[in-house]
Amino acid sequence: MIAIGETLISDDVVAAQFVCDLNKCKGGCCVDGDCGAPLTEEETKLVAENYPKIKKYLPQEYIDEIEKQGTHTIDDEFGYVTPTVNGGVCVYAYTDFAGIVKCGFEKAYMAGEIGFKKPISCHLYPIRIKEMDGYDAVNYSPRKPMCNPACELGGKLKIPVYQFLKEAIIRKYGEEYYDALDATAKHM
Repeated sequence: MIAIGETLISDDVVAAQFVCDLNKCKGGCCVDGDCGAPLTEEETKLVAENYPKIKKYLPQEYIDEIEKQGTHTIDDEFGYVTPTVNGGVCVYAYTDFAGIVKCGFEKAYMAGEIGFKKPISCHLYPIRIKEMDGYDAVNYSPRKPMCNPACELGGKLKIPVYQFLKEAIIRKYGEEYYDALDATAKHM
């Protein structure tokens, strides 16, 4: 375990290698899960605020689910989450021409239409954060076998999970935090 600030980080975050291989997994993390993507309370407001701007990117079936369920729901284990279609795909997803499931928020963000990239839980995946009493437990949790291609590609390119997720880690904890994690990883 690595301790930085108010976090305890699994050694796997710096030791394991991972690079998403969307051509092989087809964006399966947006489809397969126990519930929708976990959201912070602040993100529930950002999702609701930005939904009208991304609606044009979503399939009608997903829009119908949002209209029925709301812009977020509550899960017994994870709290606020994005709604899903029949317990599967996230309602904020769309499928591109290559059959890859992608995020409507991220598409609008990349087009400069909104300032919210996507939920931090999605941005950090395959890192999962569990808030404990007074600290965050930061763990590496890829889905097997879906993430096997990402583990293989990360190994081939020799890119540790934390480096692959640099932007997301900085978004969540800040640049100083990332630099401390990087220095610790290099020391290990």
